[in-house]
Amino acid sequence: MLGDLLPKVPTMFRNYVEPFLGGGAMFFALLPDNAIISDSNPELINMYRQVADHVEDVISFLTKYENTSEVFYAVRSEEWKDLPKVEAAARTIFLNRTCYNGLYRVNKNGQFNVPYGKYKNPKICDADGLRAASVALKKARILCGDYMLVLEHYAKSGDFVFLDPPYLPVSEYADFKRYTKEQFYEEDHIELAKMIMTLHERGCHVILTNSNHPLVHELYAPFNIDVIQTRRHISCNGDRRKGEDVIVTIPPKKNTLIKLLPRPLPDQVSAYPPTRFMGSKRKLLPEIWSVASQFKANTVVDLFSGSGIVGYMFKAQGKAVVSNDYMAMSAIFSKAMVENNSITLPVEEAKELLIASRESDHFVVSTFKDLYYTDEENDLIDTLRANIAAIKDQYKHAIAMTALIRACIKKRPRGVFTYTGQRYNDGRKDLQKTLAQQFLEAVDAVNRAVFDNGQFNRSKQGDAMDLRVEQADLVYIDPPYYSPLSDNEYVRRYHFVEGLARDWKGVEIQQNTQTKKFKSYPTPFSTRKGAADAFDHLFRKFTGSVLIVSYSSNSLPTQDEMVAIMAKYKQHVEVVPVDYKYSFGNQNDAKTNRNSVQEYLFVGY
Repeated sequence: MLGDLLPKVPTMFRNYVEPFLGGGAMFFALLPDNAIISDSNPELINMYRQVADHVEDVISFLTKYENTSEVFYAVRSEEWKDLPKVEAAARTIFLNRTCYNGLYRVNKNGQFNVPYGKYKNPKICDADGLRAASVALKKARILCGDYMLVLEHYAKSGDFVFLDPPYLPVSEYADFKRYTKEQFYEEDHIELAKMIMTLHERGCHVILTNSNHPLVHELYAPFNIDVIQTRRHISCNGDRRKGEDVIVTIPPKKNTLIKLLPRPLPDQVSAYPPTRFMGSKRKLLPEIWSVASQFKANTVVDLFSGSGIVGYMFKAQGKAVVSNDYMAMSAIFSKAMVENNSITLPVEEAKELLIASRESDHFVVSTFKDLYYTDEENDLIDTLRANIAAIKDQYKHAIAMTALIRACIKKRPRGVFTYTGQRYNDGRKDLQKTLAQQFLEAVDAVNRAVFDNGQFNRSKQGDAMDLRVEQADLVYIDPPYYSPLSDNEYVRRYHFVEGLARDWKGVEIQQNTQTKKFKSYPTPFSTRKGAADAFDHLFRKFTGSVLIVSYSSNSLPTQDEMVAIMAKYKQHVEVVPVDYKYSFGNQNDAKTNRNSVQEYLFVGY
């Protein structure tokens, strides 16, 4: 394949990086002065290291081998790890030169098991070739390890990265997964594609070879893919040795305008009351602002406001903010602290709300008895509901309701309503305080968060797909993340406090459930296709705005799919990766993912 590959190699590059070294054809063709070469096969790497450092000793051992089946099987039966490293290197070369078709294959115990090749005069010791290889290898850093770790650590902007991974099988005669004991499955190729996108973003020039498989075309659709005819040397049937390979050329991303240079946030941002809200982006605010600040934008739309912290951050930066969410509780948060510029709820008025001055409907007492709170606490919640409903000022009403919701969450072990009882009560301070204390403290916290940024800010409750705004210079999108490994049902976790926010109007409580939850809201983000279609709709809807989308590396659509969708409507699309650890676990993937992911900021402009 070198005839097709070499014309695609960049004329200038910083370092040559090849993490699936194998036979090293590209490396030895280029003879780079600066190289990082590696493979996960320790026997192969030992051979290259010994040729680099002790080539004459390797040659000496090779001259002692004879091309007979007796010698072949005697040498094959040896355990290479038990031999001196130089002799082990010579053994590897001898077996490669005399085994059937030069294959490298091991059994489940890691023992080489390719049969004798029966060649009449194989060149067991190519002394001149080995000495030339030694000169080239001395210039390289030779590593043994997982390709992902090598690329993460060593591949930098300006490097040329050549990737020749185990191929995707396209037939029974094209199973190229036998370089090591590990298998390389479709999911591994998907992970490799994600890494390649990261290399592209870093500014690396990447060339990838693989079989002509539909998944390869799907994963690398944005880049140039050349299909070439090749000959295989694996099948004993010559008619079946023809195949098609692809060469994918991924040039370094040029003219990258977006830089991730976190800048200090205004002190006002820290006044926003912290929450344990699922998916809150509080920890990502510096990165979000770093990207957003590179655009001239006066009006910012926070399309899925959630906890409200991102919209509040934009307000603190002097932007006119439109905050939207389908969840009533989220809209109340932003009503109290984003839209509201000046109104607070005096402490004395808040204390009066704790007193039963009017008859309540006892809805919480009767509906949620013995589920989440004590009878006394349920009665106080009903009292607060009745008194808050009578507040005429919309912002005082929002502050009081925000405080009630926060108090209920803080008084709940783990802050969610997916279970009943107190089995997760760890005795933390918040759980020891009374509900009344929590309510008054929440009122005080929300009051301190109220400030005037001199702009007309708005809080809206509704479907993002239907939101209409007169002007949207920048739209920040943080939707529910779809992943087959976990759910994104906010309502299931927060149904009780969402019910408070709605006063259970327009919802249907599922009386047969232990938690007395109500039906989740319909959302397109509950399936992979639905999420992709929703993004397409939103990007088209706000095609005239700068788009910033938060999305997780373990979510779908994939990174390249998201880029492709956004590129339909934006001339420039950039991906800013951010290492992030979620503070909110879930039962399905906490043990496997441990909530450590890479958060992406997709930027379209």
